[in-house]
Amino acid sequence: MYLPRHFEQTDERALWAFVDDHPFGTLLTIAAGRPFASHVPFLADRDGARLHCHIARANPQWRHLESSPAVLAIFAGPHGYISPTWYVEPGGVPTWNYAVVHAEGDAHIIDDIEHKRRHVEALAAKFERGRPAPWTPSFDPHRLTGIVGVQIRVAKLEGKFKLSQNRSAADRAAVIAALEASETAEDAALARAMAAVNAS
Repeated sequence: MYLPRHFEQTDERALWAFVDDHPFGTLLTIAAGRPFASHVPFLADRDGARLHCHIARANPQWRHLESSPAVLAIFAGPHGYISPTWYVEPGGVPTWNYAVVHAEGDAHIIDDIEHKRRHVEALAAKFERGRPAPWTPSFDPHRLTGIVGVQIRVAKLEGKFKLSQNRSAADRAAVIAALEASETAEDAALARAMAAVNAS
């Protein structure tokens, strides 16, 4: 990924936390010289530097990993259009602010029923947390034959948080205020991300 120095996020803890907070990612493989992508929820194991996900057995992507295990997982956070009319200083141009993390590594298939059961239970525990009547995994284990587990050993984790760090403090404050005044949840989330970067 093109990564200008002022947008680079190098804090490993922040990168893993970002993946944990934005777990719906894109799994990219190469098959016969062409890219192939699946969009799946991931579980992050920061201590083991691993990512875990699963894909449908009918999805041909898991077969790609048998001959070409190198993968890229992409995690996107809040993003949005930034108007130059929001800047205090003149001479700006339209741009797009965003936060994204890329994880590169080798993946391998885990097609063990017990492993897949634990994976589904961990996913449910994460995403059912806080619900008034959370779903408790209780299903026919035979259904797990319809999915294939994927484990990625992360060799490289890089983050690009393009959040107006190249603008003046006054411009950044003005952009945050404009985003906060928006009625969209995405703009509000982007404003919070900008404020967090400015505070660090």
